This record gives sequence, structure tokens and C-alpha cells, in this order.
Amino acid sequence: MKNAHQDGRVLDVTLTTDAKSGELVVEGKLVGVAVTDGKVGDLIAVHVEGVFLLPKLPAASFTVGASVNWDAAAQQAISAAAGADEVANIGFAVNAADAGDLNVHVRLTPGTAEAGDAGGA
Repeated sequence: MKNAHQDGRVLDVTLTTDAKSGELVVEGKLVGVAVTDGKVGDLIAVHVEGVFLLPKLPAASFTVGASVNWDAAAQQAISAAAGADEVANIGFAVNAADAGDLNVHVRLTPGTAEAGDAGGA
């Protein structure tokens, strides 16, 4: 097939912020986990599909299947509605994560991310 570019599970992204391997990279609706470290302007690969163990706000709790939002400034998953400078709907919780847990397993859902509400929550 002459028009195929990538299979879509791993995409090449030019970084607008520094990233370390395993960290979430967010560019609009594109949400993925960095494969390697990179600096602003570097082209790196990011996984946009799959299940990843991500840091979460210790007070947040998730049930299986619950929507996961992302606090970009704090670099952690949140269960509250996404406010300004946060990202809604990066994926869903694969396992329950209780308050006090430091991480949550998240199934990324490509193309579902949205900017948080400027009104906050």
C-alpha cells in the first residue's frame, strides 16, 4: 500500500516541552507515552495505544472503566473534572485505584482527549 505512513499505535511527535521516557506527552487530542527522553524540538516516538501505569493524585480514586483526566502541570491522573490547563478523557482506568494509591493503570483512548473547562472544577 503506497499511501500507508505509520500503523498508528506509535507516532512520531515533535516535542513542545521536554519529556522523559514513560511520561505522558499531550498535544491537543494527541496523548501518548514517550518511548525515549527528548528535549523541545526533538522528534520522538510516543505510544498512543495501550495500557500504562501512570502517576495519580494520591487523593483521587478510580473504579474500573472510570474516565481518567490529566493534570498537565502536576503530571498526574485526576478523577475530578478537568479544569483549565488540564486534559479530559485521556483514557479509562483498567483496574481500580483507591485514594492513597500513587498510580493507576490507564488504557489510552486515542482521539478522545479534550481541553479542560476554563471554569474549572
